[in-house]
Amino acid sequence: MPITFSEFLTMIADALSSQQGLNLAYLLRPTSPHGKDLIKEFRNPTRNLLSQYEGALVAPWDDIAISYVLVVNAVAKNRPQDAFKEHSSLISSFYRYFTSNNGWTLPALFAILRDLRDIAHDADVVTHKTESMEEAARIITKAFANCVADRTSPIAESRKWGVYYIVGLVMKCYFRVKRISLCRNILRALDANPDIPPLSSYPRSHQVTFRYYLGTLSFLNEDYEKAEKELSLAYYHCHIDSVRNQQRILAYLIPLRILRGYLPTQELLDRFPTLRDVYSPFSTALRRADIKAYDLALDKWERRLIDLNTWLIFEKARELVMRGLFRRVWVASNKSTRIPIHMFHCAVRVIGMRVDVEEVECFVANMIYKGLIKGYISHERQTVVLASNGAFPRLSDRKNAFTINM
Repeated sequence: MPITFSEFLTMIADALSSQQGLNLAYLLRPTSPHGKDLIKEFRNPTRNLLSQYEGALVAPWDDIAISYVLVVNAVAKNRPQDAFKEHSSLISSFYRYFTSNNGWTLPALFAILRDLRDIAHDADVVTHKTESMEEAARIITKAFANCVADRTSPIAESRKWGVYYIVGLVMKCYFRVKRISLCRNILRALDANPDIPPLSSYPRSHQVTFRYYLGTLSFLNEDYEKAEKELSLAYYHCHIDSVRNQQRILAYLIPLRILRGYLPTQELLDRFPTLRDVYSPFSTALRRADIKAYDLALDKWERRLIDLNTWLIFEKARELVMRGLFRRVWVASNKSTRIPIHMFHCAVRVIGMRVDVEEVECFVANMIYKGLIKGYISHERQTVVLASNGAFPRLSDRKNAFTINM
């Protein structure tokens, strides 16, 4: 049976009296089935027409119910800008109720904020601008302030349990409109509230989302050590069935691990065909110490790597391919501690690189300086004198694995 608006109001009243946050969230979703029933009941609703229902529920829920009708109608008629305006009004009214209640209302808050983000995206697609998404981020940030301001509720019922979900949602908005620098504002606000429970206490999904965006932000700021730490934690805590989320994390984590000498297994890459197509050629070239194949992969996938923001990492990792080639020379010479530079030069020329012996000597000197090779160069004898133990130390053992500069 279709649900009438009067019945909808009764359902909201019941959810409020029994403090059922999940049910309230369901009632406020524009995509819920009862939304279609209300669209049929009110063909062309206006706020003036619906004003007769003011006072039907305790304030501000009468305004929220009216805004909901206007939102579902605007969505149904493909008017995302109007839907965004009315949904913003709905959230503003909801905040008036939220700030005087404890955490039972969090499921409803999460639902309406998530819908705001989606509606803002649709509005920006129509206008070819980013104004709605930026405004959505500002509205969602107000929810953060409302959550951290809860200092009276018992900790188990505190609104503070919504903090990290909201932070993740704000960062999603800024990433979508490529205003990533604005993420610092919400992170500073997070740091300014030390009484927030530790991240490990929050639902795992909140932790994964927050760590992913924090790791990605660190990656883009070239703080690779922190990026690897956060992205690793995000990946290992990500739900096993969340394949798309795992792929997003690995898009950044795999290049970082490569730079530290950990190559992805073929089994891992096969689980994510999109990443396999791009990253497998680099992994294969590194294993084979094939600098020519590596350069071909850099050239072929340049545009894709730039889109993923990982081109710089693979450019840096090119030096590891050269190191692998020099290591093969060392193995071919029975791991001698003294190898003439011309042997390295010959190896480089065999693979098709036309460089002078002086340039090869420079390659070796840089690798020694960066800890990729242990030894020194006897310039007079044109010989590389290698350490008797650990001449080519494990890449993963380096303390400054992320400081390679070309």
